[in-house]
Amino acid sequence: MTIFLVAIIFRVINIQYVQGEKYKKLSTELTIKQDTILANKGNVYAADGNLLATSMSKFTIRMDVVAVDANVFEENFVGLSRELSKLLGKPADYYQNKLRTAKKRKNRYLLIARNVGYTDYLKMREFPIFNLGVYGGGFIAEHKTVRAHPIGKVAERTIGYNDFRGEAGIEGAFADFMQGENGLRWKQKIAKNQWKPISDVNEKEPIDGHDIITTIDVNIQDITHHALLSQLEYYDADHGCAVVMETATGEIKAISNLGKGASGGYFEKRNYAVWESHEPGSTFKLASLMAALDDKYIDTSTVVDTEKGVFYVNNRKVEDSHRGGYGKISAARVFEVSSNVGVVKIIKEHYDDNPQKFYDKIEKYGFTKPIGFQIKGEGIPYVPNPKDKSWSKISLEWMSWGYGISVTPMQTLMFYNAVANNGIMVKPHFVKELRRHDKAEKTFETEVVNPKIASDETLRKLRKVMENVVIKGTANNIYSPNFSMAGKTGTAKKYMPRIKNEKGEWEGGYYSTENYVASFVGFFPADVPKYSCIVVVHNPNKSTGYYGASVAAPIFKEIAQKIYTTTPIDNQAVEDKVEFAAINKEYKQYSKTITKEYANVPNVQGMPGMDAIALLENIGLKVKFSGVGRVNYQSIKKGEKLVKGSTITLKLS
Repeated sequence: MTIFLVAIIFRVINIQYVQGEKYKKLSTELTIKQDTILANKGNVYAADGNLLATSMSKFTIRMDVVAVDANVFEENFVGLSRELSKLLGKPADYYQNKLRTAKKRKNRYLLIARNVGYTDYLKMREFPIFNLGVYGGGFIAEHKTVRAHPIGKVAERTIGYNDFRGEAGIEGAFADFMQGENGLRWKQKIAKNQWKPISDVNEKEPIDGHDIITTIDVNIQDITHHALLSQLEYYDADHGCAVVMETATGEIKAISNLGKGASGGYFEKRNYAVWESHEPGSTFKLASLMAALDDKYIDTSTVVDTEKGVFYVNNRKVEDSHRGGYGKISAARVFEVSSNVGVVKIIKEHYDDNPQKFYDKIEKYGFTKPIGFQIKGEGIPYVPNPKDKSWSKISLEWMSWGYGISVTPMQTLMFYNAVANNGIMVKPHFVKELRRHDKAEKTFETEVVNPKIASDETLRKLRKVMENVVIKGTANNIYSPNFSMAGKTGTAKKYMPRIKNEKGEWEGGYYSTENYVASFVGFFPADVPKYSCIVVVHNPNKSTGYYGASVAAPIFKEIAQKIYTTTPIDNQAVEDKVEFAAINKEYKQYSKTITKEYANVPNVQGMPGMDAIALLENIGLKVKFSGVGRVNYQSIKKGEKLVKGSTITLKLS
């Protein structure tokens, strides 16, 4: 027994003093850990300040019932139950029973609610018992952030995300800039392998990420999205895209990409405008006509014999959609009625001996290489080069009317926009500014890709024939005397690649007579272009319609018409200046009164947004706001000392 006692004493001394630090450290590592608090990502804003993507705070509320004094619990748990019932919707009796049971079982991590919003979290902190904090009231709030898109799924693929689905769109491209710095918080291990915050104060507060200001205009985006959606539904199409670009700057004001899901509804499956490289069909004829005009081979008045609408190139048939052809017509009319035979004859006659010259023109127009967007997933164009082995005896002629090549809708739009922009080709872009703490860190200016794609004379003639396409050509169905448009229709048969089917048999390798791509691209107003726009619709139901004029052009018209009617006119101004001494005196007196009245920041929550802005600006504050309706948040709290020139942010309901 003596030896046994000595051994125990020796062991205790060894553990306590010799190896004490080791076991203390091990104990701490097993029961206390430093937990990461994820920072909120930066926001993505529209050009007008509306939120496109933001991080929202969500809280899981738990309770350490053991931490609450027994007398405090008995006096207040009924009141707490009533408040929880009002906020969360379940009966007060439910919470009374839940709290009593937890008290008996000495539950230190009782779940109260999940996914509680920030406003409700603030309310719960003031509830009976909870208002005593983490130690006296056992109030435990675990914070997490979720990404939200206030305008829903609209433009989701372009706004993007950076999560388990990959790095898509703007959020994916600027992920590092938007990430922010994570915070730290100590947690202690309790029963059932659960971890509880030691205190309600973070060791290191998270620093939110930085913001992206896009070029998107929410009003134009809404118009574009719904115009495309309604037409896709009507024609039961597989997918489509529509893009609106500001002519002078290259800023993308709206981009909608909708594909049909398994249930038949449409959503943003892919960024088709940027990603999908396909045969454009007749919209490419503008490039062919531009090349021939600029090289002085033809004029718009040059007569072209389209014969009876059928022409053979090395035993391959080129055919016009109009049976019987158009006979002898001008080159301008060839474009207006979209004569395949006419365009092929022009290019064959003047470039057959030197196809490289035609290819060089197409390269100059920006079709042979990707545009180079910051966002990922841009499609790779294909334009056959006479120097390549793939060049054939019909490559030149097929290219001239939009076949045998592959380009993205954004490339086509960039080219047409250059015609509208007096020959200056600007690069389309989605981001205006990178901002840190309300200060612009980087601004993306307009980037000129090609300062002059053609002569002024050529451009003038092309704009006129494009306007005539709408007035008396293939798109005369969308003509309106109220506003002018210019553009070109396109209807292309889809090539079905040669593949093995489930039986192991080869099929495909031909142009389908059932699957089409309908498109329209142009600009408006025709005389002083403000916007360019492209619409592409894949696989519309042939029985309903498949031509570009009937499927895609009406979308273009609806977009143009609604932009005309909803965008304020900014080129009209009243020059008259009328001043009245009495009114000026009253205004100055009012200004003095209001400044004197408000020595502190007033409470504007609940006020209509316009009233709140007027009040705050009148007392010397700078106001930034987002949303519409009434004010539900102000960044400078009521009662704080008024500092003139300070910026206050309002969030409207």
